[in-house]
Amino acid sequence: MARNFCDVRFLLLVSAVAFILIQIHLHGTQTYSEEHIPVAIRFHRKQTPYEERVSDAVPVAAVVVMACNRADYLERTIESVLKYQSSVASKFPLFISQDGTHQGVKDAALSYSQTTYMQHLDFEEVHPERPGELIAYYKIAHDMEIAPDFFEYFEAAANLLDSDKTIMAVSSWNDNGQGSSMGQFFNQYLRPIKMNDVRVDWNSMDLSYLKADKFPKHFAKMVSDAKPVYGFDAVRKSYNIDGDVRIQYNDQADFERISRQFGIFEEWKDGILRTAYKGVVLFRYQGSRCIFLVGPDSLRQLGIGR
Repeated sequence: MARNFCDVRFLLLVSAVAFILIQIHLHGTQTYSEEHIPVAIRFHRKQTPYEERVSDAVPVAAVVVMACNRADYLERTIESVLKYQSSVASKFPLFISQDGTHQGVKDAALSYSQTTYMQHLDFEEVHPERPGELIAYYKIAHDMEIAPDFFEYFEAAANLLDSDKTIMAVSSWNDNGQGSSMGQFFNQYLRPIKMNDVRVDWNSMDLSYLKADKFPKHFAKMVSDAKPVYGFDAVRKSYNIDGDVRIQYNDQADFERISRQFGIFEEWKDGILRTAYKGVVLFRYQGSRCIFLVGPDSLRQLGIGR
């Protein structure tokens, strides 16, 4: 990351346990000189009683916390992660990756014996593909905390990754529940969110319906079973209906009109709706019931008769 971007704001992001299996030989070559390549990655490790206990374990995935120049946010996130990670540390080793040279962040990172610290130095100028694209991304300011079932969720999902090669990644991120770039819409969408405090036993659940050979039919049935609501006042009508509801939008302007009434993200990214599957945007509303916003061609794509 270019230094000027790093100095603007803190980037603190738990990489949602992206299930990158650890293949880094931490005791191999761990320091790269800036004289040979423009990006330097330095590892700092301290052999501790904690590390000795878990060194022989085979991890499921790495947990990477990325930081820049906000030590207080880093400490808040690390404390949240350690609250639930300590009991599963052998499965989910914890790394702190710092972009830049902020000493306070480095000191905070190295104060935790339960982590491995990495420092990423990149002094080359950043060249975005499109004007403003990268700048917008690096102005995200996150101070994430995790829910009690965070690790169970990803451990269960790891089995899906191993068994279904069409699944590229598993995420706990939801655009209609957690965030957007450049701090957009924070007060409207993010501030009222309450973090889940109920532990779900994901490992006891059958998640096979999420595999490629089952999910299209599973999702199509959910949409088909939802009660269709029509008319310009469909949103108002849906308030008084128990159970799941589906509402069709005709085009982008129509979707934006409907989404504003529900208070979900209305923007499109490169012609694609946030969280959409075959043009269908699903979100939960007023408890556990589902609202399906269905595109003009979605039912045909899902094999559903009108």
